[in-house]
Amino acid sequence: MFSVTPIAAFQDNYIWALAGSVPGEIAVVDPGDAAPVFAYLKAHNLKLAAILITHHHPDHTGGVTDLQAAGEVPVYGPANSPFKGITQPLNDNSEISLLGETLRIAAVPAHTLDHISYFQPDDKPQLFCGDSLFLAGCGRLFEGDAEQLLAAMNYFKSLPGETQVYCTHEYSLANLRFAAAVEPQSSAIQSVTEESKKLREEGKPTLPSNLAQELQINPFMRTSERQVAAAAAQHAGATLNSETEIIASLRKWKDNF
Repeated sequence: MFSVTPIAAFQDNYIWALAGSVPGEIAVVDPGDAAPVFAYLKAHNLKLAAILITHHHPDHTGGVTDLQAAGEVPVYGPANSPFKGITQPLNDNSEISLLGETLRIAAVPAHTLDHISYFQPDDKPQLFCGDSLFLAGCGRLFEGDAEQLLAAMNYFKSLPGETQVYCTHEYSLANLRFAAAVEPQSSAIQSVTEESKKLREEGKPTLPSNLAQELQINPFMRTSERQVAAAAAQHAGATLNSETEIIASLRKWKDNF
């Protein structure tokens, strides 16, 4: 497994620094800003070995040019991305070796059409999922549709429950407020909210989450649950006949929450 360290960027982004079995080298995931990465490398006397991109949005790619200018490194990312800085294009079901670890790539379009995730599958699995999955939430549908979003959630549900979830934004408390509106009687949501509030008060990240927890608290992963479906239908004021309609209703509700 990777040793993972968050590098804070902008107001609520995390750039994940990944250390594997190669001493003195790291990779970074979604470096929207080069400055905090340079500071981290200098402070810890590390060399940047690779950059991983999940999708093209500038807060995930904005630091790539400066980081490459300081020392050319491979930039892994979606083959269909409009971002032109990718040197190692990846497709669904690709697999790469990085710093002694294996990463499996899955296409998870919804937030954007080029979105991919990186899954490290050993006995302590890890998921680097950009803006496709958050603690108790998911990314807005800027380019994709509800059917793609449901497919992405079903992929994440297929992974081991102990998988650690490393998303790119500290949106947890806002997402949990929405989850509580969908399922106000959920003790799991209440418990994670209390824990997350304590972490933020201490200046610590609420991440990583894990997939077993998300299956308990994340409405976008719970569209087959009766109470979630009923809440989505009540808010929509309409009968919802499929999980695609349920997740579309939930996403529209969250957009205006």
